[in-house]
Amino acid sequence: MRPLEAPARLAAQQTEFASHLRNPAANPAPAGLEDRRMAIYRELFYNSLEGILAGNFPVIRRLRDDAWWHERVRGFYRDWPSHTPLFTEIGREFMRYLEQRAEQGEDDPPFLVELAHYEWIEMVLALDEANLSDIACVADGDLITGCPMLSPLAWPLAYQFPVHRIRADFQPEHAPEQPTFLLIVRERDSKIRFKAIEAIGFHLLQALADNPDRLSGRELLLGLAAQAGVVDSEAFVAAGAQMLEQLRERQAILGTAAATSR
Repeated sequence: MRPLEAPARLAAQQTEFASHLRNPAANPAPAGLEDRRMAIYRELFYNSLEGILAGNFPVIRRLRDDAWWHERVRGFYRDWPSHTPLFTEIGREFMRYLEQRAEQGEDDPPFLVELAHYEWIEMVLALDEANLSDIACVADGDLITGCPMLSPLAWPLAYQFPVHRIRADFQPEHAPEQPTFLLIVRERDSKIRFKAIEAIGFHLLQALADNPDRLSGRELLLGLAAQAGVVDSEAFVAAGAQMLEQLRERQAILGTAAATSR
């Protein structure tokens, strides 16, 4: 073999080796390799991937029997062209694979994609590098007269299915009439908590997240009241003030914007 042929030959062998690991039924092992040794690699690579996914999606892992779970993991391993080598991105890629299965009409539970997102988002928030100490705010500021500051580690979520309730013994076949709204927060002790919230709470959190003009809590609540067609806007603001305080207690709101940032 000439020197210039070596890199191309090595690349071809690596591709052949990887193709066999991903789909041994369709791709024979490279010539000259003992199947007993290849079996070790097949088991090692698959078990590593399956372990990561089982850790990222524990509810999905326990939804059905082992065969159901491994069918989806093997399909992902075999068919999905992941574009990142990062272990932390494997969960995102698996979620995209499930989305593709849903688009193709595969026989998966109708809530599976949303459940995958619900489980995946917890890992994303756990890895978020936002530093709350870098945010200038007044922790005990007036949330009505001041501009409430939403924590970057507090995210409002909306789903068609009640994903926080889905388990092996609760698997709805149809989405309920009312969507499910959740608040996920990474607290200062790094614990991540989910809380079911009402629709108005979800819309308030969205307004807090999208507030480039630094509107006060009162201004935001009056805007929501107008959108909802509320007649007694002052009563709405009073109820909203209590909601803002509850969000601060849950560490979803950090306080109010410092005077220099308004």
